[in-house]
This record gives sequence, structure tokens and C-alpha cells, in this order.
Amino acid sequence: MKPIFAIGDVHGEISLLEKMLKNWNREREQLLFVGDLIDRGENPGAVLRLVKKLYEEADVVVLKGNHEAMLLDWLKNPAEKMSYYISQGGMETIQSLLLENVDEFATPEELATKIMEESGDLIAFIDSRPLYYEINQYVFVHAGVDFNAKNWYDTKPSDFYWIREPFLFGENRTGKVFIFGHTPVQNLHSDGSSRIWLSQDQTRMDIDGGAVFGGSLNAVVVEEKAITKIFMVSKDEPYQSDCS
Repeated sequence: MKPIFAIGDVHGEISLLEKMLKNWNREREQLLFVGDLIDRGENPGAVLRLVKKLYEEADVVVLKGNHEAMLLDWLKNPAEKMSYYISQGGMETIQSLLLENVDEFATPEELATKIMEESGDLIAFIDSRPLYYEINQYVFVHAGVDFNAKNWYDTKPSDFYWIREPFLFGENRTGKVFIFGHTPVQNLHSDGSSRIWLSQDQTRMDIDGGAVFGGSLNAVVVEEKAITKIFMVSKDEPYQSDCS
């Protein structure tokens, strides 16, 4: 298999993403994002535009995260979903998707209409993203899968980008290794570290470094038999570990 350069939750942190991409070998590696490109951070719209451009130019996989799902839900019901979406960092996304200034008294419906007019291509891109990517023994997914389902493929669509504890701490009998984001690793390490988290049985790897919360943007290089490199980019000095 072609080596995969998998990046954790970006959440609008365009500067960190640009730093991280300097580590990606475009000629040799397939680029993959585990979802949650948007909301909360520096410039979610810029992140989406860059990722879509890369997707059109190179070998790139982009998965759907729960924050992409929340944006799509808000666009369908702007007034009803506005308060919740804003509470999840949605206003940063809304503002950065608007190419022109909008009156501060615009209604949620007017904002949604304007976004569809000005950034409809980005919304279509988000809407068409897959829920997981499987290759050999690896499964890349935003949040996880349902280990209680008869087959993990039967996971409820929303669980692929929302599930937490049953996946994080359940028994994995699938024969697969899952690489995912969604849960900031600081919540899983007793010391609050931003480093990659591995489950006790080493079949689950969390690469969400909590970049938007002051942690790091994390990435791993996944090759046929092993994770060969780990990258952590923060507002301080970047870190690289060669695992080979």
C-alpha cells in the first residue's frame, strides 16, 4: 500500500495546517484528513478551501467529522440550530465562509442562504465526504465504530463521527486497527499530554492533538506494517519522531 500521511482534527487552525503540510511527501504519500476541518479555530473557511484544492490536485482522502455534520444540519434548519451551532464554534466557520460582509442583523436564514450562494462548492464538498476509509488492516474514521454491531460496517452513520466511550474502551474483535480523531488526546492521557494515544490492546490510535485548545496538530505516517513517523505541530517548535 502507498504510505498514508494522516492528519488529526484541524478545527480551522490554518497556520498549523500549513506548517504540518511541509512534512507531507506529496509524491510518495497519500494525504488523509480524519475530519473536523472546521469550527472554533483561526480560519475554518481557509482550511476548507486549502483542503478542497489539495483534494482536486493530489491523492487526498477527506473524511466527514461531527463538525462538518453540524454545519450541514445548521444549513438545513438555520433558526432552530443556530444557538447550538454557535456554541460549538460555528460562528467562526460562518464568518469565514462568507466572501462579502453581511449585515450584523442578518437572520440565520439569510446567513445560510448567503453561504450557499458564495461557498456552495465547499458545502457540496463537505456533504460528499465518506464516513471511513479502509485499506488492508487499517480503518481511518473520525470518531470510531460500533463494536457491538454484528459487523462494524453496520455502525449507525452518525456513530462514525460521534461515538466515544464504547469505541474507545470496548473490546475490538474486528481484526482492524483504527486511526481516528474526535476525542482530544488530552482527555485520554493522565498527564494531559498532546501526544498520540494508543489503546491498551494497541488496535486504536487517537491522533486528535487538541490543536484548537492549545495542544498540537498531530499526524502519522502509516505504512503497510507499521506507523513509521509521528508529527506534532504546535505554536511552539514542531516535533517529529521516526518510528521505524
